[in-house]
Amino acid sequence: MTVRTNISRQTLAVVRNLGILAHVDAGKTTVTERMLFLTGITHRRGEVHDGTTVTDFDPQERDRGITIFAAAVSCEWAGHRLTVIDTPGHVDFSDEVERSLRVLDGAVAVFDAVAGVEPQSESVWRRADRYGVPRIAFVNKMDRAGADLTAAVASIRERLHPVPVLVQLPVYTGDVFAGVVDLVHLRALTWEDGLMAGPVPDRLADEVAQRRRELEEAVAERNSAALEEFVERSGLSAETLAAALRELTLSGEVVPVLCGAAYRDIGIEPLLDAVVAYLPSPLDRPAVGAGEDVRAADPAEPCVALAFKVHATPTGRLTFVRVYSGILRKGDTVLDVGGGRRERVARILRVQADRHAEVEAAVAGDIVALVGPKAVRVGATLCAPDAPALLEPPAPTEPVMSVAVEARTSADTEKLAAALARLAEEDPSLTVRTDPETGQTLLAGLGELHLEVVVEKLRRDRGLSVTVGRPQVAYRETVVRGVRGLTYRHAKQDGGAGQWAHIVLDVQPLRESEPVATGFEFESTVVGGRVPAEFVRAVAAGCRDALAEGPLAGHPVTGVRVTLTDGATHSKDSSELAFRTAGRLGLREALRASAMALLEPLVELTVTVLEDHVGAVLGDLAARRGRVTGSVARPGVVVVTATVPLAELFGYATRLRSRTQGRGTFTTRPLGYALAP
Repeated sequence: MTVRTNISRQTLAVVRNLGILAHVDAGKTTVTERMLFLTGITHRRGEVHDGTTVTDFDPQERDRGITIFAAAVSCEWAGHRLTVIDTPGHVDFSDEVERSLRVLDGAVAVFDAVAGVEPQSESVWRRADRYGVPRIAFVNKMDRAGADLTAAVASIRERLHPVPVLVQLPVYTGDVFAGVVDLVHLRALTWEDGLMAGPVPDRLADEVAQRRRELEEAVAERNSAALEEFVERSGLSAETLAAALRELTLSGEVVPVLCGAAYRDIGIEPLLDAVVAYLPSPLDRPAVGAGEDVRAADPAEPCVALAFKVHATPTGRLTFVRVYSGILRKGDTVLDVGGGRRERVARILRVQADRHAEVEAAVAGDIVALVGPKAVRVGATLCAPDAPALLEPPAPTEPVMSVAVEARTSADTEKLAAALARLAEEDPSLTVRTDPETGQTLLAGLGELHLEVVVEKLRRDRGLSVTVGRPQVAYRETVVRGVRGLTYRHAKQDGGAGQWAHIVLDVQPLRESEPVATGFEFESTVVGGRVPAEFVRAVAAGCRDALAEGPLAGHPVTGVRVTLTDGATHSKDSSELAFRTAGRLGLREALRASAMALLEPLVELTVTVLEDHVGAVLGDLAARRGRVTGSVARPGVVVVTATVPLAELFGYATRLRSRTQGRGTFTTRPLGYALAP
């Protein structure tokens, strides 16, 4: 039994779970498609512009030419099993990236060789930082005019703040990008009729020697074993250099940088080799859980898995999970820890985007889809019923925009409610609520495109005819000047045990020094046990309830610090319910007495236009209350960065096309909130 467990644990060393991360149109999906072609999963190269890709299988993805939903595929390379998740690059689908990063062990960050680090590149990089995901960088599109590897690496260093180390140099034949020089093994790799390896060209010998020396020094400076060999031999062997690079990549101290042109099939084989050589296996990642429920990546441990995606297909419901420890077998019963329910696993599927292969079991380190669980939500922990453990779920992204949706016919009204509930279950960044004043159903999401995609799914997949109202942004309310010593007494007597609570609250802006701060803090300065600890917690919960609707226009309240300074209890009628009610009603009264202000969401807008159209774009931004924060000239185009209220960007795509004769493009990313005029 012990021998079998050891063998199973050793098999985890050849597993790589990685995501492909990048800004929209940097080439993520093309990189993924070339990986699948080279590993034999596909027999022809899928192309985004032809709508023939494996991972962009949804009709909307093929129509729009962008990745909308994270798609997992499994393949093998050099004796290793790779599970690759192609993630969206558009900011409106960043929650898909968040949930994928929560379960991945490593990532390949793809950058455009001309544009370098772009807004969404920065956003997904920060998310990967939050989860401690080791990364390698792939500078794509080296065959484009204006491609500059040195500038791209400099932008990675300046904007993302890692230590990028070049492990490849580009090889050009005339002005044509032909291949790369591998600085670790000191060889030239070219792609004419397939991959060919040869000696370093004489014309590049001096530059390669200099770059190799810089690479050795950067590694030796940070790795003790490499430093020892570097001092003794005044250099590093390829084996020592590769081993040290792996250690430094796993610790996050360096990011190896490779380059290529995925569309022309250049650089993908060495990228796959780098994935195997430098990115972690499940054994290299920290154990999950907390306290006594920590689980290592070991098949001998009790089973624990995290659900990170739910997808309804025409044939049933799929629950995508990452197995962190133990073995999950077909027919097993698992406990949904958060929901307190037991679920049966009817089938286990190895995922190939929209195609699946059934397997008998999933082992620690596997990413698979389950058929059978009926009510498991995204973020749920599934584990062996006799050994419960709770894993931290991925944090959902706050919606920033909403639209009113209603069925065109009364017959579709109930179907619409059920369809919206199912969509919100699949995508936690969607919320559905009913406006108490108008009775309208409000669908909230991460942006205009996000909501467009959801409405189109209602029409295509559910066959529903719906009417959509004008988008509304998610405003917030905040305290500008608070109140102190507000006294609130809650007393209710209607037969039997009554409710009685007495509290005194101070309400102030969260941070006096900042005009706009988001969040909520609660503290108690009550002394002498006048309010027991369990009642203090109830007051805090009641205050959080009160933040759902502010006094100005019913928007959620943020940027508030509430202090419970005093209170009193009744010997018979005080309870947690009474103090929670007092907290809710007391804070509402305090907010009505405070000076409040409306906050509006801001976005960073990045517009890429021809030089001739810059003036028209700047004028339009000024009319939209935009504040230009930067302008960078690139070959043939100008990239303008501005801070703009989200409410002013409705219909911007159409306006930009008309002002730039269809040649302008733009991207956005959330920046936070500012005081509304």
